[in-house]
Amino acid sequence: MMASLERGLVQVYTGDGKGKTTAAFGQALRAWGRGFKICIIQFLKDGCSGEVAALKEAAPEIEIFSFGDGSFVPPEGPSRLQVDQASRAVGLARIKMSEDDLDLLILDEICSAAALNVLDRDEIITLIGIKPRCLELILTGRNAGREVIGAADLVTEMRALKHPFSEGIAPRKGIEY
Repeated sequence: MMASLERGLVQVYTGDGKGKTTAAFGQALRAWGRGFKICIIQFLKDGCSGEVAALKEAAPEIEIFSFGDGSFVPPEGPSRLQVDQASRAVGLARIKMSEDDLDLLILDEICSAAALNVLDRDEIITLIGIKPRCLELILTGRNAGREVIGAADLVTEMRALKHPFSEGIAPRKGIEY
């Protein structure tokens, strides 16, 4: 049975704290459990996280696309490859938005990509503007920006009060990724 929302909203998970992607993937799992058709498009990531592995195993019907190699954007700016991958991800998001039967679209780390100048923040505003009425759209990433926050229906800020990274503890497989 295909789920369908009467009205889809725009959710944003942002901030410098841990849990933005995890929250979005949790929402995907909840929606999948209710029969929603879901697509996740990751910006800047290589698709090798525990969340991706778990969803592919437990819910293979959820489409997951990763556009990145997992490398950091250098201080001097993004590489041509990073910009091209982000452009491809935005193009795929537009295509997925045009599919009548898609219920939930997650654009993971799109806000971070804009904050790092890998893509123009106006691209996010355009995607919000062309979102079909019945599609739920979730955007994640640090530094969402005033325009994106203003255009969203729900915004959650994850705030780091204390984080092991500041103590020199590297991200741990199965916990942070």
